[in-house]
Amino acid sequence: MFRPLQFQARHLLRAQCRYNSTTPSSPPLLAKLRADLKTAMRAKDTVRLDVVRAIIAEINNSAKTSSPIQTDLQLLSLIRKRSASLEASTQEFIKANRSDLKERNDAEMRVLAEYGAQVPTTSEEEIQSAISQTIEKLRSEGAKVEIGAIMKAAFAPNGPLNGKPAEKGTVSKVAARLISAS
Repeated sequence: MFRPLQFQARHLLRAQCRYNSTTPSSPPLLAKLRADLKTAMRAKDTVRLDVVRAIIAEINNSAKTSSPIQTDLQLLSLIRKRSASLEASTQEFIKANRSDLKERNDAEMRVLAEYGAQVPTTSEEEIQSAISQTIEKLRSEGAKVEIGAIMKAAFAPNGPLNGKPAEKGTVSKVAARLISAS
């Protein structure tokens, strides 16, 4: 059956648009985690395998929420949260005289620390100088100097921390310390 050329072009364009959906980029560390998953499986490294599987599972679960993990800083936050959880359970294992479980947790925390060290972050000194600049700027403008205003100004476009790998938790702690010192 003969179809007009215009119909064929429209049909092809619609098919291309349907399958060319762009997916959000994943953190660079996630690619390394997926590669390490295969390596750990081949090497039968059960500790690393369990840690990597758990992190990837948490990333996949967060993808179904309103705030998926899209940056290495968010992934670092997840790694630190998991490390804190392991630290708490290690204390419980010590109280219960379960040295076997404590050693397992220690091994998992070493693997998590290894991955956490691969994420570049802004140093606390850089954060402190940026927050000091922000506080001086807010005071010169006559604005209220409080943590929320400092955070908003620091991470705003053209702010001293805009686009830099700075954890907001660390920034808010530094801001609170500088406000109380003033």
